[in-house]
Amino acid sequence: MIPTERLKGLTAFVYAARHGSFASAAEQLNLTSSAVGKSVARLEQRLDTRLFERTTRRLRLTDAGQAFYETCTRVLNDLAEAQAVLASHAHTPMGRLRIDLPASFGRMIVMPVLIEFCRRHANLRPHITFTDRFVDLADEGVDVAVRIGGIGDLPPTVGHRYLGTERLVFCAAPSYLAKRGVPLSADQLGEYDCVVYGKGDGAGARWSLPADGERAEPLAVAHHMMLGDSEAQVAALEAGAGIAQMATWLVNDSLNRGTLVRILPEVSVDGLPLHIIWPKNKQLTPKIDLLLQTFAEQLRIR
Repeated sequence: MIPTERLKGLTAFVYAARHGSFASAAEQLNLTSSAVGKSVARLEQRLDTRLFERTTRRLRLTDAGQAFYETCTRVLNDLAEAQAVLASHAHTPMGRLRIDLPASFGRMIVMPVLIEFCRRHANLRPHITFTDRFVDLADEGVDVAVRIGGIGDLPPTVGHRYLGTERLVFCAAPSYLAKRGVPLSADQLGEYDCVVYGKGDGAGARWSLPADGERAEPLAVAHHMMLGDSEAQVAALEAGAGIAQMATWLVNDSLNRGTLVRILPEVSVDGLPLHIIWPKNKQLTPKIDLLLQTFAEQLRIR
């Protein structure tokens, strides 16, 4: 590291050399001529080298002074450039950006938003992971996480924003309904092949049905098929495996293409909430602030 003492007097020396007098340098630096002269004299004493030939009319650099001036000019320019880079960092999103997303929702809904975001901000280096488990932002170095479902009691160091709630609808492939018929009420769903999302132990094998207005009640399902991946569940439905209750963000494309159709619209209900969470100590950095704004404006799950 360069001792601070070695930097003293460099600016006064460079300005005096550039303008040819202590008076002109003093005017540029908003100092007195005497202060500039003393600063240069102390610099010469410290270097044990005469930098100027002094005349009554003008300063002239010695050979050593000329070489030193060229070096000082380069060093001060480098420092100015470094300061400019740091200033741009303070206003421009750049550097590593660690994002964690729910697996299916991240791939289908968030990634198009992120790809466009990173295209607009080419100095970012995104590191994106996909997981449906809870992540500890601090332990895993995550800058922003998107979560579907409850977020529990977050510590005061973590910020969060609610972005809406998914909508759950029943759907099936036209080929399946042509073969089995269309159910006319929720009570008939048990007579059909039910395709559910869940883990190997059966956890999650439930559908939500309206019980009191829009309030949803979980209902255990005697399922025909259980899958631990939402996108695989969509593929099974499109192949005619049965009926399922799905979030609209998962099946909107299939519904628009006609590979799936909605049934029993009167029993559609709200599903899980969507949140973004982030460490509060990073919120004011440009990359985090802009990403949070982008997610708030563009992430839609209905």
